[in-house]
Amino acid sequence: MTLRECVAWFVIKDQAILAEKRKSTKRLAPGAIAIPGGHVEEGERLEEALARELGEELGITPLDARYVCTLLHRAEEFRRVHYFAVTRWQGEIANHEAESLLWVPMAALDRLDFDVDRTAVREYLRVYAPASG
Repeated sequence: MTLRECVAWFVIKDQAILAEKRKSTKRLAPGAIAIPGGHVEEGERLEEALARELGEELGITPLDARYVCTLLHRAEEFRRVHYFAVTRWQGEIANHEAESLLWVPMAALDRLDFDVDRTAVREYLRVYAPASG
């Protein structure tokens, strides 16, 4: 069984993450609200794949991308998804691939359709969110 290497990212602004609504023409999970991502190409480092995919899908260049976690996800193939949080970027966010983009408040992660995405954001909050109280 083949394991595909993937990167996924959540752009963070004002306690919200940028998610995508997948096009209804997608074979896998059409219309789902998800964290965007893409495949790592042969010989490509994760950071290179992240920068390439962010440019292709959103038209931005990451200035601060923090590794969050790696999770396994079974879609039409087994995927090892390396999640990154992007807190600073260069360029204006533009939608090049999704049906639409939407900001999901971190307090409303139930709006994301995939458990793996919710787990990744919770891991970001656990590791990187400032301790309170």
